[in-house]
Amino acid sequence: MLVTIPDVLTAEEVTHIRRVLETTRWQDGRATAGDQAAAVKKNLQVPLDAPEAQDLGQIILRALGRNPSFTTAALPLRVMPPMFNRYDVGMTFGAHVDNSIRALPTGQRIRTDVSSTLFLTPPEDYDGGELVVHDTYGAHKVKLPPGHMVVYPATSLHSVTPVTRGSRWSAVFWSQSMVRDDWRRHMLYDLDMAIMQTRARLPDDDPAVTTLTAHYHNLLRHWAEM
Repeated sequence: MLVTIPDVLTAEEVTHIRRVLETTRWQDGRATAGDQAAAVKKNLQVPLDAPEAQDLGQIILRALGRNPSFTTAALPLRVMPPMFNRYDVGMTFGAHVDNSIRALPTGQRIRTDVSSTLFLTPPEDYDGGELVVHDTYGAHKVKLPPGHMVVYPATSLHSVTPVTRGSRWSAVFWSQSMVRDDWRRHMLYDLDMAIMQTRARLPDDDPAVTTLTAHYHNLLRHWAEM
């Protein structure tokens, strides 16, 4: 399931994050890649232990906490602190699958069920740099306005096309979902969307609303891992 979520960050938050990143030290992005990914990864990133990365990451985590669409799509149990990536001209990230397990700053390990890319650069400011997510229905190219985000299964083969003009900045992070199976998350997402649409047309005490809501929560109760 691939879901686009608009306006995760406000314009003011995007401006602040960009301003801080402009004066931040960047390092070779292969520092955090697995063996296979490192062979096809050519980008820059802010060191994970940099104070700027930690402060800006908290801004994004707070934004996720107030965003119901992210909660509906990812059903997050734990969320990794964001990493900040940069692709200048000639930089790219070949086809790869994200590491299945990552460690939180506390040392706790999480399973990476859901990948998220939060765009920080206006799409007209660079050429190339599309996120390409592959699934059974083909290849999906994603290039969004700053502050917008795409959420997709971490099991997906994906890549970033070469940047040929400008510079593409983003924040990426992973979530361990309460529901590890993507198909089940997809069904719950569709059901939740149907509930929202039904509630917009009917009062909350209508039997259709209460029945759909009951089914949603009972399925989540049955599938959730805590």
